[in-house]
Amino acid sequence: MERPDNAVAVVHIRFEGRSLDIRQADLDVGQVSSDTEIKRALAHYLEVHESKLRDYVIDRHDTGNMTVRPQAVFG
Repeated sequence: MERPDNAVAVVHIRFEGRSLDIRQADLDVGQVSSDTEIKRALAHYLEVHESKLRDYVIDRHDTGNMTVRPQAVFG
């Protein structure tokens, strides 16, 4: 499923009890950005040290959106 031309690509993040949708343009990231670049931009946006996002996983969706979430722990 592709994103409509007028839709805004976002990064959805669940961080410290908050759920945020941040425009990728506000972070200056996109689909070709590395995980490191995305985490760095998010840390800057959230005003936290990059290490806070070290164990987070980035899921890239066909729509162009991304979900950044804590790594799942099973067991």
